[in-house]
Amino acid sequence: MTSELTEMQKSDFRPKYLDLYESGELHRRVLAIEKYLDNCTCCPHHCEVNRNEGKLGKCYSRALPIVSAYTPHFGEEPGLSGTRGAGNIFFGNCNLRCIYCQNHEISQNRVAELQHEVSVERLAEIMLELQAKGCHNIGLVSPTHFTAPILKAIWIAIANGLRLPIIYNTNGYDSVEVLKLYDGVIDIYLPDIKYGSNQYGEEYSKAENYFDATTLAVKEMYRQVGSELIWKEGVITRGLVIRHLVLPNDLSDTEAVLAFIAKELNPEIHISLMAQYFPAHKALKEMLLSRKVRETEYNRALALMEKYGLHNGWAQEFESAEHYKPEFESSRVDPFGNDKDAG
Repeated sequence: MTSELTEMQKSDFRPKYLDLYESGELHRRVLAIEKYLDNCTCCPHHCEVNRNEGKLGKCYSRALPIVSAYTPHFGEEPGLSGTRGAGNIFFGNCNLRCIYCQNHEISQNRVAELQHEVSVERLAEIMLELQAKGCHNIGLVSPTHFTAPILKAIWIAIANGLRLPIIYNTNGYDSVEVLKLYDGVIDIYLPDIKYGSNQYGEEYSKAENYFDATTLAVKEMYRQVGSELIWKEGVITRGLVIRHLVLPNDLSDTEAVLAFIAKELNPEIHISLMAQYFPAHKALKEMLLSRKVRETEYNRALALMEKYGLHNGWAQEFESAEHYKPEFESSRVDPFGNDKDAG
C-alpha cells in the first residue's frame, strides 16, 4: 500500500510528523491514545464507556473509525483546496448533536453509519489513495471521536509513504489532553467556534460547556501552530484557521467569539466567517433557527471583525446558503476497500 508523491506534490516541505515517526515518539503516542477508548475521554463529554469492547458513547461510535466518504474536495477555503483539492476524509457520526447540522445525513444517522466502519489499515490506505490522486493535503473532517484510530492510521500511512500536510477539521469540542498527543502530527488546525455561549451550545448542539471547552481546545491548537500561516505555492502547509458560522438571531453570539480570538489568542489569526447557514435537519421546527441569515446579520458580523482588528482570513459570499447543499452518496465508502466514485 505504498504511495509515491506526484511531481507536483514534491517540494521542500517536510512534515514534522516524520521526526516523531523516526524517533519512535509517534508510536509511543499511538499506544497511549488507544487506552483512552477503554474508559472513553476522547472529548469533553467524558462518556467513560469502553469503546474497545463495542460500547457506544454519545458519539454513537465504537473503536473502529467510520468513514462515510472520501474525495478530493474543492469546497474548503482557497488556501486549503488549492487547484487539486483537499484530500478530505469525512468521518461518520459526531460528538455533537447540532439541530441544524448541514451534514446530518452522516453525522446523525447513528446506527446506519456504523456499517461504514473500516479498519485502521484501510483508513491508512485511504490517506495514501488521496495522496496518489494529487491532493494537496489530508483533511480529517470531524475527527474528534476517532482520534485514537486516526493517529494509528497516520503512523501506518507514514511508514508507507505519506508526506502530505494533515488538516484537523473539527467542530471544536475537543479534549486538550488528546490534542497534546497530536502536537507535531497536525500541520493545519481548522476548528469551528460555533457559539460564544455555553447556553447556546447546550441548547442547540447538546454539548455541556461548549464555549469553555472549545476555547481551551483552540488555545492548545494555537500553542502548537501559532497564528502565522505557512504557504507553499499558494497552498497552506501549516497554521490555524478558525471558522465561525453566523446564525440567525445572533444565536452564535458572534461578538463573544471574535472578542475571545482577538483578546485571548492573537488578532493576526485567520478567520473564516461563514454565511452558508440554512435551516437544515431539525432547525425548521425551531422558531429562532427556521430561516436563513439576513444580510444585515452577516454585515454586523463583518463589522465586528473590524471592531476587534481581525483583518486576516476569508468572508463567505452572502449567497452561499443558496448553493451549499452537501451531498455524500456519490462518494460513499465501501468497507471492503472500493470507493464509489470517490474521485
